[in-house]
Order: sequence, then structure tokens, then C-alpha cells
Amino acid sequence: MKPSNTHNERIANLTFASVYPHYIAKVQRKGRTKEELHQVIEWLTSFDQKQLQKLMDENVTFKTFFERANLHPNASSITGLICGYRIEEIENTLTRQTRYLDKLVDELANGKKMEKILRTL
Repeated sequence: MKPSNTHNERIANLTFASVYPHYIAKVQRKGRTKEELHQVIEWLTSFDQKQLQKLMDENVTFKTFFERANLHPNASSITGLICGYRIEEIENTLTRQTRYLDKLVDELANGKKMEKILRTL
């Protein structure tokens, strides 16, 4: 499945602050912690907890969020299906980066070991 331009625009205009509570709820429902979520987000984006809070206070969109991020050099090793899309085949850079984050949150919620999530093995 290939994301449409409308789909890409919708993702670009979503605010990180509107999605973040869903990330927390998802991982906590599965027995993981907010701290582990922050570790995963920091690995991908280089944003620490203080920077994340500032971005949420500014109500930045995912477009701005990823423009300000310094993606981890191993981010491209995040592959697989998420929301029906094969990550490595997504052409739109922002949509692919957003799906990287979604995939990491899913892996955390599904009980994957942190070393594997952070691509250190």
C-alpha cells in the first residue's frame, strides 16, 4: 500500500502533543513505562524529556518535530509493516520518519527487548 498525498499531508499537520498521550497509553497498557518510551524517542530523534516537553508546549506538528530532530544514523534499519505500510517502501520522508516512531512504539509495547528496539544488536 502506498500513502496518498492527502495521507502524507494529514501526518505532517498532526501535532506531536496530540499523539504523545496515545503513545504513553499504548506502552503502559502493555506494562512498559513512560521512561522507556522517552528512551526510544530520544534514540530516534535526540530529543530529551525537557526538549519533548518544549515541543509539546509549542504544539509543533510532526513536520516541525522531524525538521528539528537529529535522526539516529541507524533509523533506516527500522523496517517492517506499520499501519498497513511497509516502512522501507514509503517514499515521503516525513511519513517514513513518523512511521519509524510508530514502529518503535509498537515494538516497545509488544515487549521487544530494548537492545533490539534501539538496534544495538
